[in-house]
Formats: sequence, C-alpha cells, structure tokens
Amino acid sequence: MTFDRLAPRVAALGLVATVACVSDSGMAPSEPAMRAPLFRAAAKPGGAAGTGRHIVSFSGAVPAGFAAQVAALGGSVLWVSPGSGLAAVAGLHRDAATTLASKRGIRAVDEDQALTIGLPATVVAGEALPDALESQTNPAAAFFFGLQWNMRAVHADAAWAAGLLGSDKVSVFVLDSGIDYLNIDLNGLVDLTRSTDRLGTFLVDGVPFTEAESVAAHFPGRRAFTDLLFHGTHVAATISSLALGAAGVTSRTKLVAVKVCAYIDICPFSSIIDGVIYAADHGADVINLSVGGGFTKAGNGRFVGLINKTFNYARSKGVTIVVAAGNDTLDLNHDGNNYQTFCNTPAVICVAATGPTNQASDFGPWINVDAAADYTNFGSSVINVAAPGGNRSTFVWAACSRTSLVVRDDSGDLICQTANVFIGVQGTSMATPHVAGTAALLVPIVGRNPGLIKARIQQSADDLGKPGTDPFYGKGRLNVARAVGAIP
Repeated sequence: MTFDRLAPRVAALGLVATVACVSDSGMAPSEPAMRAPLFRAAAKPGGAAGTGRHIVSFSGAVPAGFAAQVAALGGSVLWVSPGSGLAAVAGLHRDAATTLASKRGIRAVDEDQALTIGLPATVVAGEALPDALESQTNPAAAFFFGLQWNMRAVHADAAWAAGLLGSDKVSVFVLDSGIDYLNIDLNGLVDLTRSTDRLGTFLVDGVPFTEAESVAAHFPGRRAFTDLLFHGTHVAATISSLALGAAGVTSRTKLVAVKVCAYIDICPFSSIIDGVIYAADHGADVINLSVGGGFTKAGNGRFVGLINKTFNYARSKGVTIVVAAGNDTLDLNHDGNNYQTFCNTPAVICVAATGPTNQASDFGPWINVDAAADYTNFGSSVINVAAPGGNRSTFVWAACSRTSLVVRDDSGDLICQTANVFIGVQGTSMATPHVAGTAALLVPIVGRNPGLIKARIQQSADDLGKPGTDPFYGKGRLNVARAVGAIP
C-alpha cells in the first residue's frame, strides 16, 4: 500500500508543522522564526489492532514439515527462529490457528498485535548547511551543538574531550522506523549489509500494507529500510553521528537499521520480536528500542512469556537492550494489571526522560535542566535511569530523515526532503538513545556483558530526586563521562 492510500490514517495523527531556517552564509544557526509544533502526539489507541499474523511457540525443535503444515492450513511462514523457539506465520484464520496449535511440537499459537512508536508531543525544525564542516573527531564543533543542552547535561562532551568517541567495531541495532542512511550525519555510519526491513506485509484495518512499496514508489533506488517517518533517524543520530549538523553521544559507533515500525505509526509485535532475534543473531552489541505501549496482564500471560523469552534470548547472546519508559505519565509502580512494553521486561535498561522546564532561547540558558519531563512514565521498581528527552518548550535536536513522508512545514511541504533539516523532538524515545550510546562506549571497556553495562550506567548516574532509587530518575540521571571513566 502506498502513502496516498493511507492519507486518512496519517491525517488522523493530527500532524501540524512549522519551520526555522539557517542562512546559507555558514554563520551560526539562528533563532527559530516560528513556534507552532510540527507534530502533536497521536491519541493512545484504545486497544491493540490485529495484523493478520500469528506467533508460534515451539515446545522443542522446529517440527519437521512445519512450513508444509502452515501452507496446508492456508497460511505462509514469515520467519522461523530455531534458537528462540519461535516463528511467525500469516494468513491463518481463527480455526486454522487453533488447528495448528494442536499439532505435535507446537506449544502455542498467539494472535499478533500492533504496537506504536508513540509519536512525541512536539517537534520543531531548523535547516543547516554544514557540508564543509568536519567534526567527527570533535563533536562539540557540530553546527547545532549550541542547541544541545542534552549532551552537556549528561557530560558527553567530557567523554569526547577524553577521546572516547566510540568504536566502529561496536554495533547498535536501532529497532525503529528505519534510518535515512544517506543523511549527512549518518552517511557511512550505517552498516548497509546487516540493515534490514523486518516489516513485510501485514493488515491495516483488514487491508494488506507493505511499506517497501511506499519506499519504491516515492524513492526509487532507496533501500527498504530507509526512514519514511523521522523517528528512527533522529534516534540513530542521537546514538552515533558524524556531528556535522548535531552531535551524537558517540561519533564512530556502527549503526544497524532494523525496520520494525511503519511510517503510519504501526509496529507489528511479530516484527519487533523478529527484530530482537535478528539483532541477537547478527552481532548486535546493543539494541535501542524506543517503541512500546501497554496491555493488560490478565489474559495475556503467554504474550508476556513471548516477550521475556525473546529478550532473554538476546541477553544470553551478550546483547544490552535499552528501552523507552513511555510518554503517558503513568505510575508503573501502581498499575498492577498493566504490562508496559518493554519496561516490565527484566532483561532491559528502562529509561525515563528529563529536560529543562524553560529556556531563554533555543540556545539557552536553560532552567532546571534535570527536571523530570512532564510526560514521562515513572516508577521506582521499573525505571533504571533517566536521560534527556526534552520538556515543555525544550527539545532534543538531531537529524531528520530526507525520506520522511510526514514532517511538513506550515505550507504543507515535506520539509525534511528539501534540505539537511535538523529537528527538535520530545519523548522518552529521545532519552533512550543517550543510554544506548553510553552502552556502546562501555562495550570495549567491560565487554559484551549486559549485566555489567547496566550496573555501570546505574552506579555512575547522578543521584537526583530522593536519595537512592527514585520513581522518576531510577538510580539517577545518566552521566556518560563518569560511566566511561572520563571523570571521577
């Protein structure tokens, strides 16, 4: 399905826009000229929607003739993972799924559901012209670094000054809406060999949708994992950036795009599970998963089991998984019947968001930089650490995808397609990559050990809020420089 056929669904997200530009003179970026938001958050869905897929759990080895069994019932196999004991199939009606579940070697067959990225509350944009700049070895020289209160807040600049810029031997797999791999801040950092589109075809309101068709229609020659939204590109550039436009936590870490979310803000659970398994099987050191939502625990025990099984599989292979807490102001300590994906999963680092409560201008000074963000989920039993996500009138700035089909200016033009545009975004999605980037810096120091990396990040955090574990900060606000030993 192409973008035009999905126009009503995109319009339902309530996307609005504004733009701020930088002149071609090469001078410092100017104050944004307008202040309306590019986006307002999509309404939280009342319930997860089906995708026309099922997730199969095996009781042991994959049964012989499994694909033939599925075909005989009118379906097809999307993927099989012998290591995790899971598979996904499409095209099975309810009775057929029940029949498959009764076969020898099949533990369960569960209907797939759709999650969302959870679009941020606000986005603003500015255009840069940094083509002649080179700051990969000095991220603080990035064209837009003056906007990046977030990197100063977590002391990333102190880590850079100590020469800790990351390693191209370390890979962060970004499970998201894809990555604009030709973006000036990302070109050469994205591993094109391992990057992949794991969406395939799924149902949207009963109609087949294939995002790869939209890529081919709008951007012939682009790889299917390019980012038609903006979210994955922004997240990726916060983890690792060439720092021409805006700095990332690292500037040399390798990025791998694993597209598990469509630009219409639908993320099939089967694609996310497949993405985690794919990352674990293809050398991921770190997974960033700024995707989530919630569902009731009652009646969904097997669903919780699938999540734990998949994430434990990745952790057993040495993968550190960093996830977003969510943007719904939920107290996760007192939401007993709700399972927050994926913060209620033990094998992860769950990240809440912080940000200034005010600023004199986009270039500061900023007030109360470490305040808990107004939108962030919280809960001392769930939040491990906090990191910058933006707050009220403040944003996290990074690259926008030049293949975005949704970021428009106030004239309705697809502004990110026109130039090297950098956008300011809010959300726990933006907080999470700060921690994923720090985890990537720690891999050469402590090894591919998720437990040690998590402990190091928590122990080195700045203790904010109430002493010890705090509902909003967990063990504290991330301190990149202290985590990697650049400062005591």
